[in-house]
Amino acid sequence: MEATKIQRLNDELKNYFSKYNMNICFACGTCAGGCPATGTPEPEGLDVRKVIRMLVLGMVEDVTDSDFPWVCTGCGRCVYACPMGVDIVSIMKKVKGLRPRDKVPGILHKGVEAVLSTGNNLSIPKEDYLFLMADPGRELSEEECPGFYVPVDKEGADIVFWPNSKEVFSDNDDMKWWWKIFYAATENWTIPSENWEAVDWGLFTGNDEVTKILAKRKIDFMQKYDIRRMIMPDCGGGSFGCRLGMEACKVEDPSAEVEFTYLYEYLVELIKSGRIKLDKSVNAGKIFTWHDSCKHGRELERVFGRGFFDEPRWIIQQCADNFVEMYPNRANSYCCGARGGNWPMPFEKESAYPGRRKFESIKNSGANVVVVGCSNCRDQLMRRLPKYYQELRCEVKYIWQLVAESLMIERWSDEEITREEAAAKAQWEALGIDINEAW
Repeated sequence: MEATKIQRLNDELKNYFSKYNMNICFACGTCAGGCPATGTPEPEGLDVRKVIRMLVLGMVEDVTDSDFPWVCTGCGRCVYACPMGVDIVSIMKKVKGLRPRDKVPGILHKGVEAVLSTGNNLSIPKEDYLFLMADPGRELSEEECPGFYVPVDKEGADIVFWPNSKEVFSDNDDMKWWWKIFYAATENWTIPSENWEAVDWGLFTGNDEVTKILAKRKIDFMQKYDIRRMIMPDCGGGSFGCRLGMEACKVEDPSAEVEFTYLYEYLVELIKSGRIKLDKSVNAGKIFTWHDSCKHGRELERVFGRGFFDEPRWIIQQCADNFVEMYPNRANSYCCGARGGNWPMPFEKESAYPGRRKFESIKNSGANVVVVGCSNCRDQLMRRLPKYYQELRCEVKYIWQLVAESLMIERWSDEEITREEAAAKAQWEALGIDINEAW
């Protein structure tokens, strides 16, 4: 066997990696032992420990050319367990960024190019986007929330909400869960007409500049329309990338700062203040459990000092009587397998492999409803893992879906309905949406 040759790093990489001091790595294997991706049939027989040693030896191109950085979910269990605290997640993100953009797997880089040029990952035209706000909004108004409409570019709103292009493109009805909550709470809210994408594929591709650009767009919108605060994107990567991008913007310009809240904080606030009322009886007979999203829990706590563990459990218990834990949980929880952009990448089998641990946790809990707080987690648990683990038979619900399904919605007054219907008509006409077609 040929001996490994130590290679020199260029100055830029040397400076970057020096921040993470990989030389203190013991090569003890704790990272690989706790990583759910260890043992994945592909790629190239690599694991976290081997990759870190290769980077220490300067074998950057070998790592960059491999699929391992893309199969890695970035879940952070390795960092959480590392006795030396080596930030393996940030190192892997950097390695992703070294891959030539035309060789980024799947559609991720195309999505990055799309969001930069069109404001969303799927290049949904503005007119189509606005129609897809108007038409389902009309449906919801007719179904159970008279007077409801989706306010666009509303100056002085208390909350701005960032749509997820996947829901706008295909899962239109999923948007109604949040809309019902806003209606029941009589929230003063809005969405942007442009640059509305919630998800950060810059984070998924290791493109820090894109992550900063996307965060700056959100900051600029809020400052332009005098929005009080924003709900961080539900996507774990979207919200995590947004936080990273906002920090980078603040370094360049201290005035580039806006107020934000996470969806868990917001829902707790609505429930505790009495702005929304919930009925547990609609969920009688079902057993609920909670999936701890990596980027809303363990990684958020590690990087920004606070993860959301107690809040989602409390919210679920306001909606249902029967809640059980799955194990391991909280900061020790296993990744679903879809993080790091793995859901849209061409590594379905490799993504399903680490999901085996989550499957075992769900099965052993005895729950028949798994509640999640991230769109990628939901897709993985609801659509991918059941293809590989046929025993996985359970419902998967967003936590805001559970809240919306448990709502006791009070009809607005006739005066409020008339006022909001007039506001909706004026808005859609001003935006060039055909009222007769959409309404």
